Amino acid sequence: MSINKIYITAFVFSIFYNVVCAQELYVLNDPASNVPAKSLNLKYAGKYVNESFRGHKHLGTRQMLEAGMGLSKSLMIRPSLTFSNMYKVYPDRQLNFESVGLYAKWRWLSVDEIHKHFRAAFFLKGIYSSNNLLFDELTGEGDQSAFQAGLILTQLVNKLAVSSTFTWQEVLDSERWLKYGGSRNFGYRSFNYALSTGYLILPRKYSNYRQTNFNAYIEILGSRGIDRQYQFIDLAPALQLIINSSSKLNLGYRFQLAGNAFRMAQTGFNISFEQTFLNAFGDKKND
Repeated sequence: MSINKIYITAFVFSIFYNVVCAQELYVLNDPASNVPAKSLNLKYAGKYVNESFRGHKHLGTRQMLEAGMGLSKSLMIRPSLTFSNMYKVYPDRQLNFESVGLYAKWRWLSVDEIHKHFRAAFFLKGIYSSNNLLFDELTGEGDQSAFQAGLILTQLVNKLAVSSTFTWQEVLDSERWLKYGGSRNFGYRSFNYALSTGYLILPRKYSNYRQTNFNAYIEILGSRGIDRQYQFIDLAPALQLIINSSSKLNLGYRFQLAGNAFRMAQTGFNISFEQTFLNAFGDKKND
């Protein structure tokens, strides 16, 4: 493929991607859609929570780097790296290495119609974490060494996108396999679920790919322990700006609605920035 053809293809795709997928680029959950084939998505995210941990109250933070790579139109992978001070006791509040992870998603169903589409995908994620198991809440963010498997279903109609995520999580803690059980009374399995909605507010009428998109989101996130009786449900409103169809700035706030889980914090802020490079792994040779 010639360089001119590559540029034209990337331009056309960016317009399509902006119009059709903008409002399903959720802040806290993935949609069933993938990073475009042969493209690269780099993401930085910061999470900030007010902790009350071991008698001390302080601001805890997690800093995350991700690199999403589209291997094909149906398959993507995303390695991640986190640094955190969330599990540190005062006065040791420095950011330190926390976790590495690898996420893979296979989009196995696509149903496309005019101004709407439906996607379904399976995903797997493995995380190695330096943290000890201290709380009921089990996440895929780096809090525990764990394995996740799940299903994502996403429906887009005009400017509204709705997505459901169902996740089974297994914590890989060393005490889990001790013959007589460990000294800590924690669960090792959870069922996590989420319902995410996104709506494209601006522009009201699309004219070119350079227009800035403004999206609003509401996400409901919950978890239930499988081998320990706890549950919680959170609400997370968020706002998003998409610039030139390739740069995204996300801002969200998450807070607990109900639950009885022992958690590090029941509220938190999330901010992230993403940059997508179309055809980053494409063939740059002339015909």
